[in-house]
Amino acid sequence: MDFTLTDEQDLLRDGLNKFLSSRYSLESSRAAAKLGPGWQPAIWRTFADELGILGAALPERVGGISGGPVEVMVIAEELGRALVIEPYVDTVVVAGGLLQRAGGDIADALLERIAGGEAIVSLATAETSSGDRWQDASTTAVADDAGWVLDGAKIAVPNAPLATHLLVTATTSAGLSLFLVDLAGQPAGLSMHGYRTIDDRRAADIELVGVPAIMLGTDGQAWDSLARARDEGAAAVAAETVGCMRKVLADTVEYCKQRHQFGTPIGSFQVLQHRMVDMHMEVEQSVAAVYLAVLNLDADAEKRARAVSAAKATVGRAARFVGQNAVQLHGGMGMTEELAIGHYFKRLTAMQYEFGSADSHTMRYAELTRP
Repeated sequence: MDFTLTDEQDLLRDGLNKFLSSRYSLESSRAAAKLGPGWQPAIWRTFADELGILGAALPERVGGISGGPVEVMVIAEELGRALVIEPYVDTVVVAGGLLQRAGGDIADALLERIAGGEAIVSLATAETSSGDRWQDASTTAVADDAGWVLDGAKIAVPNAPLATHLLVTATTSAGLSLFLVDLAGQPAGLSMHGYRTIDDRRAADIELVGVPAIMLGTDGQAWDSLARARDEGAAAVAAETVGCMRKVLADTVEYCKQRHQFGTPIGSFQVLQHRMVDMHMEVEQSVAAVYLAVLNLDADAEKRARAVSAAKATVGRAARFVGQNAVQLHGGMGMTEELAIGHYFKRLTAMQYEFGSADSHTMRYAELTRP
């Protein structure tokens, strides 16, 4: 495998890194998360207008530049490094991929709005009865004279309070299908209970009672596209996790150089040096695992699933190890609001469970490799 980025990908990474370093502060993002709307709309529009990252992985016909999984990996890692709260993975990677595969004028029109920074799209799949098994949807869809109506409930829908549109999985007489719900004007029959998550993101529980919706793709044939979207989301979150871990490790090393105990920097103690080396090794293993997943996203479904599960399990273990040791090496300060490390730790903890936990991906990998 070739792990070398092209000149264009290097420029993308460097440009995004410089922008986030100079214009995206932890203080403003935490204020927006805790006291404000949960995101920074002006930053999102800048992502679209100045940086073009919202369209980097979208087709040219909708205003994108037709990038691929490597571009998504580069972007996600830099967003993780800066602890960006804006919903790039959910809107551009997951929803964007589903809309591309669904096709049609309605999907393309929404993709154009995503690329232009005008739309936030969230995927509603989880239910009380199904957990994270996307294929088990008790929400139902029935055709009427005007189109389709949805009845059911979804839980923990990421970024739903920010969204302009929802993609909802529901079961029809033909099987699992995907539907688009426009949230403009709060559709009749839709109720939403929003809340802030442990990592300062927004989510919501949603009830649907006769909510009008538009079917995307073919009736009863949504699972293949959803399975791919889940793997693409898992790979992107794994890359984001790598960015977080790189920042956490760098801050921990710097702190150990500055913090003195018994008249000497604690970084000079060999036992702590060994701990930081172990953290570094976990990060490097995660980098390799993410490359494996990203470079296999276009492979056949089984090979893609194996690579993604290997990466998600590896990165999940590393996130726990790096996050916990970073907090421990910072002492009691590690979990305070004043230090960035505490915010990164919360995000690393949450990312271990997005698009499947390390345990679930380990089990899937075992099933896929069983003789």
